[in-house]
Amino acid sequence: MSNIVVPELGESVVEARVARWLKKAGDRVEAGEPVVELETEKIDLEVGAERSGVLASIARKEGEDVRIGELLAVIDESAAPAPASAAPATAGKPTGGNGSGGTAPASAVPATAGEPTKVEIAPAFAVSATAGRPERTEERVRMSKRRLTIARRLVEAQHTAAMLTTFNEVDMTAVMGLRERQKDEFKKQFGVGLGIASFFVKSAVAALRAFPALNAEIQGDEIVYKRYYDIGVAVGAEGGLVVPVIRDADRLSFAQIEQSIRDFAARAAGGSLTLEDLKGGTFTVTNGGVFGSLLSTPILNPPQVGILGLHKIQDRAVPVEGRVAIRPMMYVALSYDHRIVDGREAVQFLVKIKSCVEDPGRLLLEA
Repeated sequence: MSNIVVPELGESVVEARVARWLKKAGDRVEAGEPVVELETEKIDLEVGAERSGVLASIARKEGEDVRIGELLAVIDESAAPAPASAAPATAGKPTGGNGSGGTAPASAVPATAGEPTKVEIAPAFAVSATAGRPERTEERVRMSKRRLTIARRLVEAQHTAAMLTTFNEVDMTAVMGLRERQKDEFKKQFGVGLGIASFFVKSAVAALRAFPALNAEIQGDEIVYKRYYDIGVAVGAEGGLVVPVIRDADRLSFAQIEQSIRDFAARAAGGSLTLEDLKGGTFTVTNGGVFGSLLSTPILNPPQVGILGLHKIQDRAVPVEGRVAIRPMMYVALSYDHRIVDGREAVQFLVKIKSCVEDPGRLLLEA
């Protein structure tokens, strides 16, 4: 007999949820073959069998929360697989319940894997079907581990940090022109398109060098200044936002940064990001503009003390050398922890970002 247990889940992650059994009791499994999928606050991961055999028993049901080291299932290395006619002895699927461990209302429809429980609430007064009024329903869906963690961390950031946001606007004319001139050659040479994200990552590194308090964190009564630049890039994924980290961004070329971002986006969509991808980070860049946001106040990603928010590029009338011109403009926002970052530093940080993006040649000097 050999046990399948909850493995180490990565930095600061101690709990997971059984998302889906990939095998049922009585199935034959091979060493290394995935048996169960766990959902953690950061990513989903598959847990495999260490030895070949038959899945003798399943200890935890889908939907149950488990901790590192707890038993998930038992593999019988000597047993033959159960005959096809035998009823599978799976641990069963959750019925959704009321979200707090109780039972679902009598009118609830039992949930199958991956489907929320739908609870129908009878109206306080009777309405006949012929009246044309649609039936009133509600859905009760248990929050995923990732969504619970996002909720907890957002509240934590607002309760712990003295968070403020400052704004500026950037004329994107130079970047847009450079991209247009170089896009074909860049794509041909590096196999990836030249986006705007790499300009802002590079500009953020230059600004962090000039204002190191924004690349720091608070530990107890000490400020830890990071002398490296691991830039988190927020990526939208099913189940919530994730922030994979570009390590040593100061040492990477524009092409390497673009390749990293596109790889992260593809793996986030496919559910193949690893815990190592999400670990750490000294500063974060988030782009609400891809969803059409014109202006927002990004929330800190603790323990980081700064986050740069990018927004939609929009043509606006602006004064240029004494005349009015139509330029592609972007509002940028910097949220920061006022406990260690002064307002003056925050404003100057954004001015530094603005100057680098509006004159990309400055980035060559900053490299």
